Amino acid sequence: MSAASDVFAPDYRQAPYWWDAVPRPQLEVKPLPQRADVVIVGSGVTGLNAARELARGGRHAVVLDAEDAGYGASTRNMGFVGSALKRSFGALIKRRGLEQAKAYYVEAREAFESVGQTVEAEKIDCHYRACGRIFLARSRRQFDDIVNEYALKRDHLGQRFEVLDRDALLNEFNGSEDFVGAVYIPDLGSFHPGKYHAGLLDRAMGSGAEVHAHTKVGAIGTPDRDGWLDIETSRGRIRARDVVVATNGYTGSDLNWLRPRLIPFHAFAMATEELSENQLDTLMPNRRTYLDSNFNTTAIQVAPDGRRILMSGLTGTEENTLEDKARKLRKQFVDVFPQLGDIQLGRFWTGWCSAPVDRLPKLSHHQGVYYATGYSFIGMPMGTYLGQKAAWQIMGLEKGRTIFSDRGFPNLAFLTNNTWFVPLAMNIYDLHDRWVNR
Repeated sequence: MSAASDVFAPDYRQAPYWWDAVPRPQLEVKPLPQRADVVIVGSGVTGLNAARELARGGRHAVVLDAEDAGYGASTRNMGFVGSALKRSFGALIKRRGLEQAKAYYVEAREAFESVGQTVEAEKIDCHYRACGRIFLARSRRQFDDIVNEYALKRDHLGQRFEVLDRDALLNEFNGSEDFVGAVYIPDLGSFHPGKYHAGLLDRAMGSGAEVHAHTKVGAIGTPDRDGWLDIETSRGRIRARDVVVATNGYTGSDLNWLRPRLIPFHAFAMATEELSENQLDTLMPNRRTYLDSNFNTTAIQVAPDGRRILMSGLTGTEENTLEDKARKLRKQFVDVFPQLGDIQLGRFWTGWCSAPVDRLPKLSHHQGVYYATGYSFIGMPMGTYLGQKAAWQIMGLEKGRTIFSDRGFPNLAFLTNNTWFVPLAMNIYDLHDRWVNR
């Protein structure tokens, strides 16, 4: 590598790769209604799935967003569509017993399937494909751990998987020799989240839902004697029978009940310059999605609509500037693919995610407000699934039932508005990853 400036390709931009094909929509500014059946805070995947279902169920649904529609994590993620919770199946068995662990993972599978079902039913062109996923191991101990995890899933959930030793892995992933093996899951998916979001936005508005961008929500009141809630916004007050908060990592300080129950953290992602088909065929011939098995996960795929490699990693850690972080993530990329030592960055971006302390997604209800949140890197399936579940619960439908509504939502008041905790926690997890991989 020559000068540091050579890290960045001539077309480099600090913006999500997905926005190349789908820039943020410029919605027509319309008057804010004074009342609605349901106000939805957040115009991402969760909010739009809820809005579509509510509008088709005859409810006046109004979606409010502080930024452009889909500005947040719904169009900043890696485009992975999976079924694994951040808390492993084995860990859930130890903590909550086999039957409850199975219940969580059965619904996680349903969440995964809800994406493909939505894409098909709504006819959304977003490059959805069941490409399969490779879970990479960096040490023998890590390899044994993931094989044991998927053996448990096979025995209790019917999960299909294939074990890949180092030689078999080379037929799937030609990267660093640090990877000693992997587990292959054949039916997990990938898509273009920008195009998925655009399709959801079109279907929600086409069904009668209103979407108002640049309308920041402040305080949400408690229900009055008739069950109405007052919602303060930057464009005035609106009243609603029900509210769905679908802000996840973008939850503002005015949402006092939710804010201390979530741990927000930054995720970072990059897209390389364009590569040749021959290079991509050599590195990842089957174009699957790839995750290492560290707690602080590195995720990789070939862009489903192009010839750039996308990678996310270094979650929650801080640098002086985003350019410093971009250089550091690029270095991690070269560690994974040492044969691409001269690779340049085409795009780099960041976004906010969130997790509850138990790392399990939530659909909670408190004083007339439904909170769908805490997705912990399974946002596309869970946003789709819990957005629909929230709508069905509001409409009193039996199909709105979900185990993700059945558990408590711990209050982490000592973390409110503090940023010191996440880098410290991620440093601890990084030390754990290094210990496991020694």
